Amino acid sequence: MNKARGFTLVELMVTLIVVAILMAIAIPSYRQSVIKGNRRAAQAVMMEMISRQEQYFVANRVYATKAELDYSLPQEVEANYEYDFALDAGPPPSVTVNFVAEAGQVGDGDLSASTLGTKTPAEKW
Repeated sequence: MNKARGFTLVELMVTLIVVAILMAIAIPSYRQSVIKGNRRAAQAVMMEMISRQEQYFVANRVYATKAELDYSLPQEVEANYEYDFALDAGPPPSVTVNFVAEAGQVGDGDLSASTLGTKTPAEKW
């Protein structure tokens, strides 16, 4: 018959140290994963905006301003980025979509992509 026994102070301390080490590894890794996921969601939206800009250009022979395109960011992207367009009359005419990081994404930095295929910062793409 096994007798129930309490934990000794040493056993509790070892358990707490192991849990603390695991948390020290897991929490930063999880945060980086969330930041990377937010960046990927923003990049997908940027590519959709570029596509819409190209469609607008074909129909109107100019790229759209932010007001003309009237694009609403998905909620999960809007919580982390603000966007704007930089129009360039060219030649060749182009537009750059700029996403400025906010809230928890600030440390990851801003993103941009243009209709000419330029994407910055390159290491984030």
